[in-house]
Amino acid sequence: MSKIGFARVSTVHQDLSDQIERLEKNGCDRIFSGKHPGKADANKEALAELLDYVRDGDTVVVTKLDRFGRSLSQVLVHIEALKEKGVNLIALDQSIDTASDNPMDKAMIHLLGM
Repeated sequence: MSKIGFARVSTVHQDLSDQIERLEKNGCDRIFSGKHPGKADANKEALAELLDYVRDGDTVVVTKLDRFGRSLSQVLVHIEALKEKGVNLIALDQSIDTASDNPMDKAMIHLLGM
């Protein structure tokens, strides 16, 4: 059971270092990252690598929920893919942990994803 980080920025002028530092401080064993502004396919590849890498019992950690996808529907699809593999998601800034199965966390995912 590992903590796996995912960091993503969506513009050339944004920097991944703050996200990566926070993920490391939160015990992530490995961090996948994407800095591919305007290149949806490249971002999909980074996320696909993460989804392929994680195993049952792992936890994916992001600093913010919106780092896990470009739209609410994309975030929800990725969360469902993790759940199917037995993997949890933690969003640090929103204090969301899908392992808790708390209805308020589910509601927050939908609200924050918008």
